[in-house]
Amino acid sequence: MPVTTFGYQQQLRRELRIRDLIAYGLIFMVVIAPFGIFGSVYQASAGMIALAYVVGAATMILTASSYGVMVEKYPVAGSVYGYAGRAIAPAVGFLTGWAILLDYVCIPLLLSLVAGASMNSIVPGVPIAAWVIIFVVANTVINVFGIRTTKLLNWLFLAAELVVLLIFLGFGLAAIADGKGHGFSLDPFYNGTTFSWSLILGAVSIGMLSYLGFDALGLLAEDAADGARTVRRAMYASLLLVAALFIAQTWVAALLVPDPAGLIANGDPAGSAFYDAAEVAGGPWLGTLTALATALAWGVANNMVAQVATSRLLMAMARDRQLPAFLARVSVSRSVPTNAILATAVISLGIGVWMAGRDDGITLMSAMVNFGAMIAFIVLHVCVIWDWVKNGRQGGVLRNVVIPVLGAGVLIAVILHAQLLAQKVGLIWLGIGALVLIFLLATGRRPALPEVPAGDDDTPTNRAVTEHV
Repeated sequence: MPVTTFGYQQQLRRELRIRDLIAYGLIFMVVIAPFGIFGSVYQASAGMIALAYVVGAATMILTASSYGVMVEKYPVAGSVYGYAGRAIAPAVGFLTGWAILLDYVCIPLLLSLVAGASMNSIVPGVPIAAWVIIFVVANTVINVFGIRTTKLLNWLFLAAELVVLLIFLGFGLAAIADGKGHGFSLDPFYNGTTFSWSLILGAVSIGMLSYLGFDALGLLAEDAADGARTVRRAMYASLLLVAALFIAQTWVAALLVPDPAGLIANGDPAGSAFYDAAEVAGGPWLGTLTALATALAWGVANNMVAQVATSRLLMAMARDRQLPAFLARVSVSRSVPTNAILATAVISLGIGVWMAGRDDGITLMSAMVNFGAMIAFIVLHVCVIWDWVKNGRQGGVLRNVVIPVLGAGVLIAVILHAQLLAQKVGLIWLGIGALVLIFLLATGRRPALPEVPAGDDDTPTNRAVTEHV
């Protein structure tokens, strides 16, 4: 279904095939994402970190099903924002877009912060703030050159991450077989003496950060060569592949943790728990390699595609007149939303440099990202059911009712067991969004989405929104 059906011009170049979208998904989720937050999830799960990632994967598979339903019906770049606006009401779409903005706008600066902290541990002479600037500027330059450039770099970074992961798994399994660590055990999947669903759901609320990214493929619906069908298949494929890799690496690392009881009791303030486990497996060189890989994966590879997705969300909301119009302008020569990319970079630089000086900067950013994503996912499930009822209950009950109800239920349970900080920040952000919506309504700018074919000269979205850059 072409975007002209929804009143938009096809301005983005359809360059991405399914293999490219899978690469985007794997890069966005970061196949070595658990390296950076291993200690936090291990502590929260009382050592049952592999189980936390299994539950997280199941939750995301339910969510991917609802994404698949909606991207088939509304294959436009706004993702959940567009789905809620069309399936329920434009005002609901605005609030959903506002919620997911908390996720997408904060992701690039969170990635820069984590990468900066990792590089600072390797090169202490360079402050975290300086690394944040380096990562943000580098990714902005790459993305302004266009989708073809990021597509090529995606494959290079993905190959490098997979090589590092395979090295760790190989040395890790060999070390356990040689008697290092705690021997082969299924305790990271289940420990009857400490297990409780409350414990695991709390760990999932942290570990879910690793899975965020498959959903960003919905924002690339207008970049995909075969539209919705390609996006849907890529979502499932990337999610299942990365889930298997997450579970494998966390299981092996959990069996190599030098001091499990100490990690559970004291946490991982230095963020080095995974690198300590890698050092047990192969020596100091492997610990350094995994730390460097984390910095580059979070700071460059993941940051690069995060900026791509964020710019598409800003563009989608701006062309619907729910954000400033200049964010909707697309470069004719490069076929990218240049202004939205630059706006994302400015936000990442401003807040990222400020947060680099705070001890709780990464924790606060993580809380904001996770809460925004989970709220948006819950609305997504509601959209599937709402749209199914509104359009005469066409389609199966399993895919349109049962799975969305299960998915929303699990996500609500995860939010209720999340850190109090995440709940507070998320509710404050939603409150600000409600005030913005009231302002729009009071000034006669009621949220609305185009429903006429793109050829009508009076269509708002057909007015000049492109310029040569």
